[in-house]
Amino acid sequence: MDIHKDWAMIRRIFAQSFSSSSHYAIASVGEDGLPHVTPIGSLMLTEPGKGLFFEKFTRQLPVNIRYNANICVLAVNSGRWFWLKSLLKGRFDNWPALRLKGVAGERRDATEDECQRWFKRVNAMSFTKGYDLMWKDLCQVRELYFHTVEPVKIGAMTKGLL
Repeated sequence: MDIHKDWAMIRRIFAQSFSSSSHYAIASVGEDGLPHVTPIGSLMLTEPGKGLFFEKFTRQLPVNIRYNANICVLAVNSGRWFWLKSLLKGRFDNWPALRLKGVAGERRDATEDECQRWFKRVNAMSFTKGYDLMWKDLCQVRELYFHTVEPVKIGAMTKGLL
């Protein structure tokens, strides 16, 4: 799988993953050499090989990135119907999970377009108290630059996928 040539498919699989679990997992490595995984609900893939997320609730991830900018993002389609159909067929029609490997860039102020894209995603929850508590003042993003995509292979169930 090629990060640039297959970007539309990567974005589609990431969108399916998000719709089934409402987050991705970003792995980083701390100064102590130990791995750390952070759930991120605001990750958005942009142009080929690039993405960003609103950095508000993360505590350890920015500390780790200052030490080592390498990251890995895992997107898993956790949809029950997706898994049931696949198990009944004995194969997946789509990759059940992808890893994007790359580096985290600098934190910066979000653009108006980035804010609008995010608020469009969460607008259905705008009537809730949690909407204001979590998302009202999102203003800083961290850019991500991906160099590798790895599909998660699950034996014979993914054998037919390219």
